[in-house]
Order: sequence, then structure tokens, then C-alpha cells
Amino acid sequence: MPPQSPEEQARAICLRLLTGMPRTRRQLADALEKRGIPEEVSQEVLSRYEEVGLIDDAAFAGAWVESRHRGRGLARRALAQELRTKGVHATLVQEALEQLDSEQEEETARELVERKLRSTRGLERDKRIRRLAGMLARKGYPEGMALRVVRRALETEDADDVDAPEYSGG
Repeated sequence: MPPQSPEEQARAICLRLLTGMPRTRRQLADALEKRGIPEEVSQEVLSRYEEVGLIDDAAFAGAWVESRHRGRGLARRALAQELRTKGVHATLVQEALEQLDSEQEEETARELVERKLRSTRGLERDKRIRRLAGMLARKGYPEGMALRVVRRALETEDADDVDAPEYSGG
């Protein structure tokens, strides 16, 4: 088998990487650079792949936001950071994040807190607030929203406990 030209190598590398999962242009450019593909060859192949739709950073960003918000409950701030790390242009990041509105983000925060609430029972109220708000902060939720959602969940839990009939053991 004759040795491949740099263009053939670049195409093969990109296709192999794109077979596993979608990638951003920068992720592919970085992979080609690591494998010693000349910059001009890399740019030519990547531009062609963009033209034919094999690379679409806008679609990548949109799918990433949808998937990571639903699957992991990540907020806009965390999603933006992940997309920037993957080399998605700031404009495309902003467009992708517009899929999420504040109400949807807050609803996801409430769901995350509800899931975690039971595991913090028995702890002091302040400690519960710190743990639950910390969990939301690590997922990129703004501090004000995190504290509001946690306090509301704890108030609801307290009200539910008051409404629940006590077990008399009989």
C-alpha cells in the first residue's frame, strides 16, 4: 500500500474521529496538529468538511446544551465553559444557550434539589443549605437562584412534615 498524502491522512483522521461522536472544528484541528498534519492541509480538509456538513459547530453546541442540561442538569454558565473549552466560538455558544430560558433552568435546579433533599435529612438546616447550594454551584447555577431554590425546597419539606399525621405506633 503506497504511503498516504497528508490530505488523505487528514481526511482519514477526521472521519475516524467523527465516527465516534460529533466534534468541533477546533477538536479536529488539534487532533490533526498532534499527528503532524501541516496547518494548511488541516485547514483545507476542515473547511471542506464544514462545507459538506460533517463539521457543524452550531449544531454541536445546540446538541451539547440539550444533552448536558437534560442529562447532568448543568446550568448555562457551566455549559458555556464546556463549549469554550471545546473551541466553540462565543457567538455560537450564546446562540446555543438561548435554548435554555431562566424558568427551565430554575425548574431543573428544583428537580436536582428534590432528588438530593432526602439524603441530607438529619443534618442541620445550615449544613443542608450549604450542601444543596454547593451542588447547584458546581453545576453552574447562580448563587442567588441556588439559595432561593434550596430554601424554598426546605420550606416545602417543613410544611409537608407539619401536615403529615404523626405515627403513634399503635
